[in-house]
Amino acid sequence: MRRAAELLRRHRATWRLAVGAAVVGLALAAGVVALAGPWDAGQRTAERDHAVADAIREESDTERIASTVPAAAPVLDPLDGRAPESTPAAVERAISELLDAPALGGGVAGAVIDLSSGDVLYREDARSPRAPASTVKIVIGVAALNALGPDHRLATRAVLDPEGERVFLVGGGDTTLTDDDLARLAQRTAEALRERDTGRVRIAYDTSLYRDQHHPIGAGNTNIATITPLQLNAGRTDDSTHGPAPRSEEPAADAADAFARHLRGAGIDVTGSADTRGAAPEGAEELAVHHSAPLSSLVERMLTHSDNDLAEAVARATALAAGEEGDFRGVGRAVTGQLEELGLPLGNVRIADASGLDRDGRVTASLLTHALAAAADPERPELRAALTGLPVAGFTGTLEGRYDESAGAGAGVVRAKTGTLTGVNTLAGTAVTRDGRVLGFAFLASDTAAEADAEAALDAAAAALTTCRCR
Repeated sequence: MRRAAELLRRHRATWRLAVGAAVVGLALAAGVVALAGPWDAGQRTAERDHAVADAIREESDTERIASTVPAAAPVLDPLDGRAPESTPAAVERAISELLDAPALGGGVAGAVIDLSSGDVLYREDARSPRAPASTVKIVIGVAALNALGPDHRLATRAVLDPEGERVFLVGGGDTTLTDDDLARLAQRTAEALRERDTGRVRIAYDTSLYRDQHHPIGAGNTNIATITPLQLNAGRTDDSTHGPAPRSEEPAADAADAFARHLRGAGIDVTGSADTRGAAPEGAEELAVHHSAPLSSLVERMLTHSDNDLAEAVARATALAAGEEGDFRGVGRAVTGQLEELGLPLGNVRIADASGLDRDGRVTASLLTHALAAAADPERPELRAALTGLPVAGFTGTLEGRYDESAGAGAGVVRAKTGTLTGVNTLAGTAVTRDGRVLGFAFLASDTAAEADAEAALDAAAAALTTCRCR
């Protein structure tokens, strides 16, 4: 109970920032949102006990999501903020020849910015629109954090219709929902039903938060499930948690079936199958709710593992918060609006999707580097997860297997989001110079022929920033 009491005393998430060059001056932020309330002011003991249990559970959920974003151990001394400023001429000498590599196709759009001063140190076609591939997730993360805040959580609810005959599982857009999460939600739902002397129900499910959509790359693609507000493990039919995987054709129905199975296991007589779909009626009573980890943790997971499903879900939450429809067009309008509010350069930009799988999307190197600078701004701590989630070269996520040969100097001191489509290779993130200056960079290559060669060339360019005395 000591732990529960401590949780109840907390009023909001506390975010810590560890500065170190291995994580580009930024380490994984961690925090917990806990419940607080006047439990001695006449509220029932049961309410207090349920709140304690929920607080502990939500901390566990946060730790579970955060544990999917491994952090590298520091390899350099912490930065002291007194490093000499880099110069444009020195940065150009360090990377221009590398970005002319034949493996990078018909020319690279690139930009480098000093994250402390905001000075642009390099630009080459920096405002030229290019397909971003998954580097678009950087701007999606910044937009979502700006719109919703780092403590926002996605809620999956169980509600009872006014007649007391049907329990609706209401999707809240949480693609990280697991079978264990549904089991706990079913257990709490069963307890609430028994309190109401209800032992027999039918199960329905509600995906009305936004309409189902297939990504333009087509249904049945292993890179992304059907986009729907109710999903169990992003519709994966294997035991994976990230990367390509076989997907369910009906992820919402599968989640409802799993919930019904767990509700039966909790002692409730569930009649029929969970195949009734529709919006929960007005007046439906909430029985139990499962909250995702905080948005900051979700953004970190999205960036580290390039999670396409989570990117589309987070973007739709952003769209709904902005009063837009939760579809691709609404996402484009909402994200653009948030970026405009932040004062980021939007010329030639088109947000076609949140995952970067749509080849019609266009961003610029200038937008990406300015988005990184916004996330690094000490006056905007709510955006920081857009940096702390970036994969660490040679250590985590989509950069775990890179930076081990010619670009080895960048291991641990480059943090970057990768982007890969056929003929498109991109890289955007941060690098610490030899002088200890933290730079943001974005390199967008089109018409590449060999993926491995293009990746190696981009890695070499980013690594060159880490060995540069760019004075």
